[in-house]
Amino acid sequence: MPETKLTLAVPGGFDRLTGGTIYDGRVADELEGRGWAIHRLALPDGYPLPDAAALATTRQLLTALPEGCRLVVDGLALGVLPELAAELAPRLELIALVHHPLALETGLDAATAERLRASERRALAHAARVICTSRTTRLALARDYAVPEARITVAPPGTDRRPAARGSGGPGLHILNVGSVIPRKDQRTLVAALAELGDRRIRTSIAGSLERDPATALALRALIDKTGQRDRTALLGELEAGLLDEALDTTDLFVSTALHEGYGMALSEALAAGIPALVARGGAVVEAVPESAALFFEPGDVEGLGRLIGALADDAIALDRLREGARRASERLPTWADTARLVAEALLREPAP
Repeated sequence: MPETKLTLAVPGGFDRLTGGTIYDGRVADELEGRGWAIHRLALPDGYPLPDAAALATTRQLLTALPEGCRLVVDGLALGVLPELAAELAPRLELIALVHHPLALETGLDAATAERLRASERRALAHAARVICTSRTTRLALARDYAVPEARITVAPPGTDRRPAARGSGGPGLHILNVGSVIPRKDQRTLVAALAELGDRRIRTSIAGSLERDPATALALRALIDKTGQRDRTALLGELEAGLLDEALDTTDLFVSTALHEGYGMALSEALAAGIPALVARGGAVVEAVPESAALFFEPGDVEGLGRLIGALADDAIALDRLREGARRASERLPTWADTARLVAEALLREPAP
């Protein structure tokens, strides 16, 4: 039987509530349930723009691993470690776990984006296998990063089975947006769209870290104040699982405004609760939701999003139709056991040339 041992290296450890870190931890848990021995290795924080101390500590941790070790490194770190990847690859089985390419983060200047793109391309050249979370990312890795398709496995995030959300109970709508308040998640578009809807009974909760990009969080607060929405727009910060479950249970409509997603885990969790959605066509997020459960708008389209919210606020039948589509979609979502099975199969397969 092939050896089922694995070291999983994750920047900042496994306690952060980002989608990528949650994915890493859930896959590790599921693999352990299948009998794998998992060594969880916390790398320093600060990636993908680490300082010299973080780089030195990372090098010390990874070069200390034994010969022949099967090592999966989260792409948030591996993408900026091409020299270390070249050093590790001859003596370890190096696997990359790519949530989305680093250069696609919103808010980067052109020089930084190009540097990250070139660095990640060089690093991935040394990976025996690459695991990613969507078909869209697989296409980008093959087309833009020269990763042979035979080396790539798509393992979409799973969901937990959950009861259907009860909703707010009315009157009006409770809208939920989940994601760190950073430029790529683009909560500004949601706040600006709501400002155009006048005095409709719409309450909005934005759940996500306010610490990752303080300047973006400050600008969002300023926009909420400027447009007179402080009494109906709540910035909840990062929510633990139980509090997020409570927020989902009282939600009538989920809104995903991200300019780019490697998959869209928060959206999948909303669908698992039978919550209809409005979704920006950003990256792989469209893979996570069928058209029967959502309406789509172009990323950054304030007027388009406003029209969709207004239409559903005024048409309970249309909202119920989408809600029924979300409930049907929830029955077809992959579980975390499905995700772990795909990852395990990839890890045990002979590396492609």
